[in-house]
Amino acid sequence: MTRLSEFEVIRRFFTHRTPGTALGVGDDAALVRVGAGMELAISADMLVEGRHFLPRADPALLGHKSLAVNLSDMAAMGAKPRWATLALSLPQPNASWIAPFARGFMALARKHRVDLIGGDTTRGPLTICVQIMGEVPRGKALRRDGAKAGDDVWVSGRLGSAALALAALQRRAHIAPRELRVLEERLHAPTPRVALGIELRGIARSAIDISDGLLGDLGHICERSRVSAFLEWEALPATPFVRSQAQKIDVAARALLTGGDDYELCFTAPSHKRSAVLAAAKRTCTEVMLVGRVVPHTRSMRVQVLDSVGKPMKVRSKGYDHFG
Repeated sequence: MTRLSEFEVIRRFFTHRTPGTALGVGDDAALVRVGAGMELAISADMLVEGRHFLPRADPALLGHKSLAVNLSDMAAMGAKPRWATLALSLPQPNASWIAPFARGFMALARKHRVDLIGGDTTRGPLTICVQIMGEVPRGKALRRDGAKAGDDVWVSGRLGSAALALAALQRRAHIAPRELRVLEERLHAPTPRVALGIELRGIARSAIDISDGLLGDLGHICERSRVSAFLEWEALPATPFVRSQAQKIDVAARALLTGGDDYELCFTAPSHKRSAVLAAAKRTCTEVMLVGRVVPHTRSMRVQVLDSVGKPMKVRSKGYDHFG
């Protein structure tokens, strides 16, 4: 088991060419040039072992996911990701763990042309903190506060697979090994919808990435936009397996409505722009589904789920809360 110094870790695994950066890794700070007429979108996410990922998680997949969740934030803003920093707290600086983690991280960074421009390493409980920066034309960012009554509510991809996989791994649901392997792909290797977010500029009025569950995250849009929303249970997109499980077991229904880790986009757009939404989805080879509508603000509810005959459903949980 090879143990490395802090600077060997940085030099061997996290120093790469940064063609889109004025000055990258190796100095006290990086230097970046933001394009003319652009605004800088900045976000950060922390992943803690035992809280956000299971002990002994595959380091390559963990490297992928740690960047993917940040790319998803850029997607929700309609921003083009450009630069990232990485801070790692490691129990032991072992090359056998760091090397595959770095491969997973950098493979996704190269795919999205993101420069890793700095960060930090220290000894401690396994914790991963990524900050990401992207560019978006001035005034064109997708935000949470733009939804209007009458808007359609859309969702990309399919929901619930990641949360159901986690429930099975935590022994809160029994899933056969064959089906569990498929579900785990969504949990460990999410696909950030960066291209779709960029295409939705000028079409969507508001957007958010679904990291803490559809109900909770759409609720954030409603709160910021001072509106309410209805969701149609039968319209929620899921794989046939997740949908079938949701009809039978409560944990699967909760995964579909309130489970985290989907990293899909939830967005609203005027109903007269439905064809534009579908065209944007087609250009980016992304599934989208019309799942509800925005209505005027109602004090008694923020997001209401309707069954197949339009009757309100009772939903106990509203989404994941790190301090809940």
